[in-house]
Amino acid sequence: MAKQLDWFYLAHFSNNMWSSPLIDKNGVPAKDVSECWSPYANATSYLRFEEDYWKDLTFQLKDAGCTSIILDVGDGIVFDSHPEIASEGAWSKQKFADELARLRSMGFEVIPKLNFSASHDMWLGEYERMLSTSIYYKVTADLIAETAELFDHPRFFHLGMDEELPIHQEYYNYMVVRQGELWWYDFYKLVKATEAAGCRPWIWSDYAWDHEEEFFKNMPKEVLQSNWYYWDFPAEEKREHYLTLYDKLETAGFDQVPTGSNWARPDNCSRLAEFCKERISDEHLFGFMQTPWAPTLREVSKKHDGAMEDLTKAIALYR
Repeated sequence: MAKQLDWFYLAHFSNNMWSSPLIDKNGVPAKDVSECWSPYANATSYLRFEEDYWKDLTFQLKDAGCTSIILDVGDGIVFDSHPEIASEGAWSKQKFADELARLRSMGFEVIPKLNFSASHDMWLGEYERMLSTSIYYKVTADLIAETAELFDHPRFFHLGMDEELPIHQEYYNYMVVRQGELWWYDFYKLVKATEAAGCRPWIWSDYAWDHEEEFFKNMPKEVLQSNWYYWDFPAEEKREHYLTLYDKLETAGFDQVPTGSNWARPDNCSRLAEFCKERISDEHLFGFMQTPWAPTLREVSKKHDGAMEDLTKAIALYR
């Protein structure tokens, strides 16, 4: 009998990941979706999160069949160790703990996410410009330890680490990219801090798209992998290696949570679940993740509605 899979939904408590302001090709701030990928891409000084809508969304997630929520915490909590990173409107730890209790009472597993990619760490405040320094190592370890404690030392901790390439920052006012041995040195620091906090590290796998040999040589098997693919099937030639990575991760013996999204295609997640069904063994397939890449705001509820609808279709394929 196949093991029970988990069905994860990435939700944004904080949405302040991207540099602020993003600038367009003319060197001026991008203002709408025609100039950058989302009108919510620019980081703000405040927390973009509607509590009433979030509660409605969690009931929808339950009905859709979601078993686990990954919460991108970012600057949404007033941390004891580093309260200076908190955005305006950030929650106290007690309020957040109460919310975690509510979610668990609904039957959800709740997994923390802090994205430490240099392309997605605007939430770190001034520390995003201190990468690879002793201050950075202490701050990131402090935040991982405190977040893990707040989440009661969950089995997983998502560290992000996606898209750390110049092309993903070409319109930022401030660009920084680690590569080679330094990327791995910093990554191992994060892994060590996560394991010290009693959690299994979890990352996006796209580093392998551009550094395949390096990835399979250096990536620890203990790190849970989420290769993401958001486009159509079959893949365009330029993205074929995104899909073949699922097979390569399986062959190499990595545990996986393949990740889809309705960011570009409304039925991508269910199509991805079908694609992976015969490719990843029961031993290494932990579940699937749906990622709408939309803030927790009622004005984008249709994006979440569509994501949940397709997640339900994906779940049906494995029943």
